[in-house]
Amino acid sequence: MDNSGANWLTLINFYVYSIFSSSRGQIPTMLFDFANVLVFMALGAGFVGVSLLIGSFLRPYNPQARKLSTYECGEPASGSAWVNFNMRFYIVALIFIIFEVEIAFVFPVAATFRRWVEGGQGIFAFVEILLFVGILFLGLVYAWAKGDLEWVKKIKS
Repeated sequence: MDNSGANWLTLINFYVYSIFSSSRGQIPTMLFDFANVLVFMALGAGFVGVSLLIGSFLRPYNPQARKLSTYECGEPASGSAWVNFNMRFYIVALIFIIFEVEIAFVFPVAATFRRWVEGGQGIFAFVEILLFVGILFLGLVYAWAKGDLEWVKKIKS
């Protein structure tokens, strides 16, 4: 097994250590850790850049009208791309996203609620979550009252 990758990492760590070491021979820990992150980010960006550069030299380039046309699931494109969609699609999608985010915010509280109760902060956390869910519920009631959740909406004349 080749350990050249580990040798490079050791060399990089030694180089970073030599840059940030003080005259007393001690290394500032935070600067060393930050330099490690920066070195790995630079190596990652360099790898991506070199891969893209090599790919641009190796891939064929022969544009044709058929290749440059819009691809729609294997079917020829038909009509304009500027089709007006019904706004209800977007409204339902936004309401779905709002309640998905609610679950993402409530789950960590539910996971640590027992620890908060034992620490004496259970009532506070419960009231906060009730307030959060209540505000979202008011938004749902508002959307429902406006009729935005009805798929077939009656047009007022």
